[in-house]
Amino acid sequence: MTDPLHAELLDVAQEAARRAGELLRDGRPADLAVTATKSSPIDVVTEMDIAAEKLITGLIADRRPDDGILGEEGAATDGTSGVRWVIDPLDGTVNYLYGLPTWAVSVAAEQDGETVVGVVAAPMRAETYQAALGAGAWATGSWEGERRLVCRPSPPLDQALVSTGFNYVAKVRAHQAEVAGQLIPLVRDIRRGGSAAIDLCDLAAGRLDGYYERGLHPWDLAAGDLIAREAGALTGGRPGARPSRELAVAATQGLFEPLQRLLDQAGAWHD
Repeated sequence: MTDPLHAELLDVAQEAARRAGELLRDGRPADLAVTATKSSPIDVVTEMDIAAEKLITGLIADRRPDDGILGEEGAATDGTSGVRWVIDPLDGTVNYLYGLPTWAVSVAAEQDGETVVGVVAAPMRAETYQAALGAGAWATGSWEGERRLVCRPSPPLDQALVSTGFNYVAKVRAHQAEVAGQLIPLVRDIRRGGSAAIDLCDLAAGRLDGYYERGLHPWDLAAGDLIAREAGALTGGRPGARPSRELAVAATQGLFEPLQRLLDQAGAWHD
């Protein structure tokens, strides 16, 4: 990595994700409580989401006090440095609440509006994924040393393993199930893991061929989107658009366009 600012931001993101992941893994109480709901009764916030975000924002404020912050649990400061942190302290909260392992801490840094650093820590997998703009995507895990992430070769659509997620609002979720029903006969199979950040990293790691979802926020996408792109994936929204809350699509290069086109025709972007 040649950009000294990106190297500094990556170091901060790694420390923040690691420390928050350790807090969530080691500090999860047996009687974990739901402290609030967001868009619906199943869109929950736990005491641990809030504690993890407080840890991350405190570390950033200490290390880089002039930066802005956007966090899922309410952190929002403008900053004056041109750098903004986009953080999801616990992506996959329902999985975490139920004791399922597919959850992660996602920390990304934007410079002048462009994501330049992303780190996703998945403590129950003992894996961490990271990328800096133009420097590739990398992961550490149970294997020895650091591994460069590279997407799988692109399969035909009917041999593609595609992951998705479902919205917390019942009406939207019902429509998403209809879209998935249209997609299932046309692909190898569908997966639903429960963490957008991990799905994007699994695409980068060659464990998936594609991923799509409606209703994502910037903190759901920021780090994982960069990691997937640096591993060779293409990402976008509806044809000609960037990933957004309307639709996010990520896939290997040969699969991206047919998957995006199919999702657009199926109305995946519509409630």
